[in-house]
Amino acid sequence: MMNNGKKRKKVPSTCPPRKQRMVCLMSEEEAQIVDRYLKKYQIENKARWLRETILSFIYEKMEEDYPTLFKEHDMRR
Repeated sequence: MMNNGKKRKKVPSTCPPRKQRMVCLMSEEEAQIVDRYLKKYQIENKARWLRETILSFIYEKMEEDYPTLFKEHDMRR
């Protein structure tokens, strides 16, 4: 099998192996949208992109929902 001149990046041993599988079903139209996006932005690793996209969305939401001492209105005064 040829690598096309690309070198593989090795995962550092400090990262635990991924063992949990998640499955998501999409319609043909949804899959085409994702594939077009990946092609447009030259993203080759779909699994990594999905994982990073989902987790970044979750982290942003968690930060927004993090309890604060004061309400947003009070802090803007």
